[in-house]
Amino acid sequence: MNDEKALKKIAVVGPVYPYASGISHYTGLLIKALRKKYEVDAFSYSLQYPKFMFKRKQKDFSNRTFEIEGAHFVINTANPFNWFASASKIKKADPDLIIVQWWHPYFAPCYQMMLSGMKKKIPIIFVCHNVLPHERFPMDRFLTKGTLKKGSFCILHSKGDEKDLKELLPSMPYKRTVLATYNAFKLTDMSREAAREKLGIAEDEKLILFFGLVRPYKGLKYLIQASGEIVDKVPGAKILIAGDFGSSKDEYMKMIEDSGVKEHFMIRDGYVPDTEVEPFFAAADVNVCPYVSATQSAIVQIAFGFELPVIATDVGGLPEAVTDGRTGMIVPPEDSSSLAKAVVKYFDEGKAEEFRRNVKDEAYRFSWEHLTEIFEESYESIRR
Repeated sequence: MNDEKALKKIAVVGPVYPYASGISHYTGLLIKALRKKYEVDAFSYSLQYPKFMFKRKQKDFSNRTFEIEGAHFVINTANPFNWFASASKIKKADPDLIIVQWWHPYFAPCYQMMLSGMKKKIPIIFVCHNVLPHERFPMDRFLTKGTLKKGSFCILHSKGDEKDLKELLPSMPYKRTVLATYNAFKLTDMSREAAREKLGIAEDEKLILFFGLVRPYKGLKYLIQASGEIVDKVPGAKILIAGDFGSSKDEYMKMIEDSGVKEHFMIRDGYVPDTEVEPFFAAADVNVCPYVSATQSAIVQIAFGFELPVIATDVGGLPEAVTDGRTGMIVPPEDSSSLAKAVVKYFDEGKAEEFRRNVKDEAYRFSWEHLTEIFEESYESIRR
């Protein structure tokens, strides 16, 4: 690639601090990594979702680690008149490459209008966190296809997304790679002992962590169903659920009550601000992701940022991120018995230290430097 076509300036479109989501964290960490080598402009939202559509907390100002200097909060996703102005501002930045975060067809009209106004010679890479949404709805395929075809290339993070993309746009070039590690939550390098003291966990207790927004596809009910066998066979077992239950809290509390081992559960209901994440992962012995369906999970990468092993289900990109028998364990989805057996085996065989070393050994595969190389290779592929 000659100097005239060399990559120098990048525009990244997507949520950044103070927006509160795994995709916002991803976008911020990606921009920080790219800025080590390139001039990068961040174009985020003046309004991400209207309040009637997204009633949970949209912003979290607590952790300035994710703050992006000079970010432009210009895109109002609900205002068509704004889309032309936003496109004009991106064009004015004169980027060599535009990187767009994609995860839901809600953004289709906004992105289609904005990207239609770009110069045709500017390559556009979509980062597909979900090609299609977790909760499907009419027209989602049509909206997704119409948007992604505006791009030149797609970065995917799971086999499921690869399958969906091939069905929608068979000729779209893409690269599939694992999510990078979300290591920005380790703010104070808190020790296990200090974290347990903060959370009220005894040193000899075996702490099993379920973390994040509680939604049906995340399979929490299967961990609750597995809890009886886990508690029976793992002395000192504690199951900590930290996340926002939303309107389904009563349903899950009833499941816990019916489990017969209610006293072995700890509940931290509600959104966990970024600055309060560290103690949960620093204190835990293992993180459990019993998902029913998934593309990938930022929770796995937060855990790996703390060198914490993960027990996850064989769905989406989870088995690509978690190496079975090396950095964690993979079990069938919707199978509480297999999940219980895996947790029991993890503690019976004393896998924690071995798996932690292996997570550390695989650090480069999950590094933002490696992901930067993927974008560079993708850009060169487009230019060729």
